[in-house]
Amino acid sequence: MKKLLLASTVFALGASMAMADAHSVVRLGTEGAYPPFNFLNDDGEVDGFERELGDELCARAELTCEWVTNDWDSIIPNLVSGNYDVIIAGMSITDERDEVIDFSDNYTQPDPSAFLALSDDVDLENAVIAAQASTIQAAHVASMGGAALLEFASPEETIAAVRNGEADAVLADRAFLEPIEASDAELMFVGDLVMLGGGVGLGIRESDNELRDAFNAAIASMKEDGSLNALIEKWEIGETF
Repeated sequence: MKKLLLASTVFALGASMAMADAHSVVRLGTEGAYPPFNFLNDDGEVDGFERELGDELCARAELTCEWVTNDWDSIIPNLVSGNYDVIIAGMSITDERDEVIDFSDNYTQPDPSAFLALSDDVDLENAVIAAQASTIQAAHVASMGGAALLEFASPEETIAAVRNGEADAVLADRAFLEPIEASDAELMFVGDLVMLGGGVGLGIRESDNELRDAFNAAIASMKEDGSLNALIEKWEIGETF
């Protein structure tokens, strides 16, 4: 079975070579503000888990790729309108998003979301909870009943809202919050972890089936040879495959 899977992956990767001519440059859109998934380094360049992953996927699919940054709240509309060809921005696969765009296979497992606060006695069911707008975490807070959702455009603003007392807690991916919690003695995890979404995948226009298939083949090859798990462990993203 493993040989069969590997053979099909090699075939699909080979087919992507012919498809590459139709996509002379594939533009990868990311936020650049959500470490360790993606961020801008000191040189102003896209860095992080998804930078390494995206470069490797493009190499395996024999595609020439370039990186584009875009604010999170308009990242899907700008994919649909053609400002770039792929979203690679820590975007969880959800049914709601899948109605607007297509997704590749997941390249991370579903990562638990966590609450971060300044006090361990926060009543989350009746608290003001910050979350980045248009995320699965914001949708979850909105469904919590007594909790009040406070949305922000960037993840940094959600943390600032907790620090300045505007919000009682923030809900975000645990992988994003862990280094923040570790570096700030005043912040602490509270409540239970929340499992949301179906893992993270590439967002692709629904009409770009060949491009999706080429990236799926590249993702599958990285899963098969262990290189994807190595990246996940390096950047401490979550559970490996």
